[in-house]
Amino acid sequence: MQHWLILILGFSAQALFMSRMLSQWILSEKARKITTPTLFWQLSFLASFLMFVYGWLRHDFSIMLGQSLTYFIYIRNMQMQGEWKKLVRPFRYFLYLFPFLIIGFSYNNGAQDRELLFQNEALPHGLLLFGVIAQIVFILRFVYQWLYSEKAKHSILPLGFWILSLIGSFLIFCYAIIRIDYVLILGHTFGLIVYSRNIYLYYVEKKPVKI
Repeated sequence: MQHWLILILGFSAQALFMSRMLSQWILSEKARKITTPTLFWQLSFLASFLMFVYGWLRHDFSIMLGQSLTYFIYIRNMQMQGEWKKLVRPFRYFLYLFPFLIIGFSYNNGAQDRELLFQNEALPHGLLLFGVIAQIVFILRFVYQWLYSEKAKHSILPLGFWILSLIGSFLIFCYAIIRIDYVLILGHTFGLIVYSRNIYLYYVEKKPVKI
């Protein structure tokens, strides 16, 4: 695929990620407290779908790893908000299987795809490891959010989510600078602002919060 088409795909995914944060931020500013709108999860899922494909086309395993794990947490949050079942069943099944189909295709498309993912000359092993660690930290925010929401019996974005978001986003931002990935740089520059602001809003509420 042409390099510019891959960039368009990546920037489209980041635009959706930024839109979800912007919508959540605006609603939270109006309410003067953290809110968890349904649109946040819908945009997250669509953006994750596109970003997973972007990571695959760019032969970046760390991106694919991050998106494949949070992908299903987005689905779970839409289920908790009653939105997932609004999609027709065959389409839901396809979305469940999509990451596995891409991975299966990569591993059965000759050795080239596997080598590009794990032995990419443009992505040294040390940098790949740093990218994976950054993605894992970033992923943990949604694992934490998921467990917190399951306990609360409804979808919620707790303080711990925003703290992990800030740390993970900073690490990925550093990774993006080293790799010169403008898609990631754009998305995480905006993310760092929003995550910091949401942490501030939590303390403005002046309510005891369990992390």
